[in-house]
This record gives sequence, C-alpha cells and structure tokens, in this order.
Amino acid sequence: MISTVKTTLMEILDGSPKHRASHYVELVITFVVLVNCTAVILDSVPEIHAVYKDFFHELEFWSVMFFTAEYISRVWSLGAKYDHENGGSWKGRLQYIFSPFGLIDFFATMPHYLHMFFPALDLRILWVLRLLRILKLSKYNTALQDLFHAIHSERQAFGSAVFLLTIATIVSASLMHFAEGHAQPELFGTIPHSIYWAIVTITSGYGNVDATTKAGEAIALITGFLGVCMAAIMTGIVASAFSNQVARKKAAFEAQLRAVFSDGHVSDDEQETLKRLQAHYRLSDQQVEAMMLSAKNKSTAKH
Repeated sequence: MISTVKTTLMEILDGSPKHRASHYVELVITFVVLVNCTAVILDSVPEIHAVYKDFFHELEFWSVMFFTAEYISRVWSLGAKYDHENGGSWKGRLQYIFSPFGLIDFFATMPHYLHMFFPALDLRILWVLRLLRILKLSKYNTALQDLFHAIHSERQAFGSAVFLLTIATIVSASLMHFAEGHAQPELFGTIPHSIYWAIVTITSGYGNVDATTKAGEAIALITGFLGVCMAAIMTGIVASAFSNQVARKKAAFEAQLRAVFSDGHVSDDEQETLKRLQAHYRLSDQQVEAMMLSAKNKSTAKH
C-alpha cells in the first residue's frame, strides 16, 4: 500500500501524463512561484515594504511551508524509483537531492531557515536566493530544458567555439597591451587588464574604451569583427541544436502514436495521454494532426 502511494505521488509530482492530478499540481506550484517572485520584487521597494511588510512576511512563511512540504514529498516519494534495484529507496532520493532540480528546490526554502538561524545575514543575499525560486518553473516549461539538452548534445561544437573565443581574447588582449600599454597604462598596462577589454569588446562590440593610437584602433576594429564572427558561430550552433531537439521530440511523439494505433483502436485514456504529451512536447495541433494521419495510414497499411 505504502509503495503504491509513493509511486503514485512520485508520478504526479514528476508530471506524468498518466495522472490528471499532475497537471493541477503543476499549475498550483507555478502560481505559488510566480506570486512569491512578484512579492520579492515588490518587497524591495521601500514605500511598498513599509505598508505591506506584514503581508509579505506572512506570505513568505506559508510559501516556505508549501515548498518544504513539496520538497519532503519529492524526497520521500522518489524512494519508489529504485525500490527493487540495488541501492534501494535512497538511491532515487539521493539522485534527486543532488540533481539540478533538487538543489533548486532545496534553495527555494533555504533563505527562510537561514534568516531564522542567522538573523544578521545580509537581506540582499536572501532576496537573491528567494528569487531563485523562479528556476523551479523550468521543471514545467521545456524551453530551459531544451536549451540545456541542446548545449549538451552540441558540447563538442561549443567546446571548439569556446576554444576559438579564448584564443581570440588572449591574442587581442596581448596586441592591445603592446599597442596601448604606454599610452593608457591604467587601462592596458597589463595583459589581464587588456583581457577584460577584449572580452567586453568581443561580446558587445565595444569595450567602452577608445584607442589613442592607430595600431590600437586597428586592433579594436579587428576584435569587434571577431566578436561578430563568434556571435554568428554560437547562434548557428544553438539554432542547429534546437532544431535537432525539436526533431527528437517529434520522433518520440510519433513512436507513442505508433504504439497507440498498433491495435487499431484509440481509447479515451490514450487520447488523454496524447494530449498531455502534446502539451509537454509543445507541439502544435497542425503538427499532431499530420503525425496522427501518417500513423493511421501506416497502421491501416500494416493491417
């Protein structure tokens, strides 16, 4: 009985499309996170804080209780993930606790307890930590997850681009040091000072410092051009990675469609599951209709 409850709770909190309740849990958590982040932002305004400080304090207390209950529920329920494998219940729990989402959930509650035990702690630090709660939304919105997966899938290309960026930065900084070091020693007197200028120039196109020598002007122009080239390379890598990520999602949804149409009948539960998967994969109705038509035709031809 307890094992069944743990498994069900784990699936609901994990957003499993098998449970309708998972959608409502997602909405509630999203609402609480947005209200909290809005309150933190408004509470930083002295005029608003002076009037509503008691309300913000009460909201923070009950929000922390909510997030703490959510965190404990996740830790407890994830014991069902590896109940029958080596490592037992704590294998799944530790996997979650030290995962990026587990750490985000942990730090979502930590500011309140930090303030309880360390009342002299700088409140600005607590505000920053409390605003990290907005990262909890990445669990329910695949955009940020897609970005991480895209970067991970193209990590070799990103590594090559970062290597080129490092070389361009060091070479530009070194040349600028020798060209402008005597003319502007406070800004280019050392290569580390010049590296800061090179990074800002490559990333923004202008290092906020004007060269005073002809050689420095030429190096600044070349460095700015390198920045445009690096931006184009990075943009191309990210665009390609996102395109591949969308293709993988479509392939996964099509595989689910083939499984649904394999018996030639689509039940109400299967339709509900497909709708939730469509929302999870962020596919349009037109895309889904095209894939369903293709799956139906293949199923008909097979039978």
